[in-house]
Amino acid sequence: MSLNLIKLCVGCDSVEDLEEWIAFRLDERRRSGEPVEQYHTTRMMPTRGAEVTDGGSLYWVIKGNVQCRQLITEIRPFTDDEGIGRCHLILDPQVVRTDWQPRRAFQGWRYLKPADAPADLGKGKAGLIEMPPKLRRELADLGLL
Repeated sequence: MSLNLIKLCVGCDSVEDLEEWIAFRLDERRRSGEPVEQYHTTRMMPTRGAEVTDGGSLYWVIKGNVQCRQLITEIRPFTDDEGIGRCHLILDPQVVRTDWQPRRAFQGWRYLKPADAPADLGKGKAGLIEMPPKLRRELADLGLL
């Protein structure tokens, strides 16, 4: 059974910001001749890594709401230049939008059981993707999303 992670998406104001950042970083890696893959670096290594890479996703909290996810394809531990153990969460660059789910701020990442994860946006909610981010935020603040 798969297990997900949830993390704050610091510095992004919208899913569009995240998508632009991913595209920029992938293009940088392509131009520099590095492997074209997206990853997120974290200090803590998931102890349940086999469950996370068995179909789990990283759910991103943006401006107080889970808004999207990315499939976690691999977890690579490494030691940084200061001798601190860290890991790269290798992510599928495709961002999948989800139903909005309010979340309080927290540090680091947390495990997220599939039963507690918000559903992907279905075809019936495709119009939400087209909605301007500011309007989505206002509707979410009013509890309408």
